[in-house]
Amino acid sequence: MANHKSALKRIRSNESKRLRNKYQHKTTRNAIKKLRDLSSKKEAETLYPAVVSMIDKLAKRNVIHSNKAANLKSKLAKHVAAL
Repeated sequence: MANHKSALKRIRSNESKRLRNKYQHKTTRNAIKKLRDLSSKKEAETLYPAVVSMIDKLAKRNVIHSNKAANLKSKLAKHVAAL
């Protein structure tokens, strides 16, 4: 167990950040799945900017690597264009 006040606070803040990151990451993954399952190009084009924004926010906060974000955005753009 931690012996310092600052270490106890760090444990609490790490847990809250972990839960927040987990929620945001899962929400983004669900949005990506939803976008990939769409067959209508019009719907996909309206959803695409929101999903890209979510991916960029995850990369900015270091929840995912920036290269992974770029790969995801590229693949989603190709998918939307192919519809």
